[in-house]
Amino acid sequence: MITGAGSGLNNGAALELAAQGYSVIAGVENYPQMKSLETQARQRGVDVRIEKIDVTKEGDRRRASTWDIDILVNGAGIIEGGAIVDIPGENIRRQFEVNVVGPVLLTQGIAKKMVARRSGKIIFMSSVVGILSGPFVGAYAASKHALEAIAETMAMELQEFGVEIAVINPGPYLTGFNDAGFLTPKDWLDDPATRVFDYEKLSFPFEQFDPSAAFASIVDVVTGKSKLFRNVVTPDLAEGVRAQSQQVWSRKSNEGLGTRADLVTQSYRLKPATRATTS
Repeated sequence: MITGAGSGLNNGAALELAAQGYSVIAGVENYPQMKSLETQARQRGVDVRIEKIDVTKEGDRRRASTWDIDILVNGAGIIEGGAIVDIPGENIRRQFEVNVVGPVLLTQGIAKKMVARRSGKIIFMSSVVGILSGPFVGAYAASKHALEAIAETMAMELQEFGVEIAVINPGPYLTGFNDAGFLTPKDWLDDPATRVFDYEKLSFPFEQFDPSAAFASIVDVVTGKSKLFRNVVTPDLAEGVRAQSQQVWSRKSNEGLGTRADLVTQSYRLKPATRATTS
């Protein structure tokens, strides 16, 4: 079962798994997404079981816990763009409710059935910013950092029961997801005059890759072709991510004070949906 399969990378991965003959439950947030995915599956000639699973809804989670699931991919998530100093509290809470609390509560019911039968696999769809971070994606990155800790902990706790845990860390892919996150300030219930940043001038601070490049890598993790716990599925970025994650040990707390960070400058410079030069 893959949650968040109504759009983006989870959508493509669900269809690819079905095309390879796997029995897939594609969880989508709402009924319009169900109809859209039905059309996609029909056009590709694949068989997908489509279910409404809003991970924040107890009824949906309880219903999913009754199904026999060998592999759970926690893909459902949203992104709240904006600086940490500006994002309203209710939006921060919503970020964690969808990306962390809902998936964990969904996982609990399914994981207990895996424990009982001594087999199963649980995959958390994290992000490269679950390892690093970036300006104006901090709330999203924080939720993914939380998933990393949850996955690390569950791997230790469920090891003796034969339940495998893995994490997928996609980089910036051009699915519309990232750019949509930078529209969220339009709906904030705050006084724009109190904001530190003008979000009409900012965009997602990274160039983005063709999403089709990620589908095969995600399928490799789901099907066990990749045996890694952490899987960075971004073209040519895995080594760079590892190197950058080590820099926090030597970086000074006052480094660059009084100057604009390079990635902030990039957020001003880039246009929405800027494609990466490699694919």
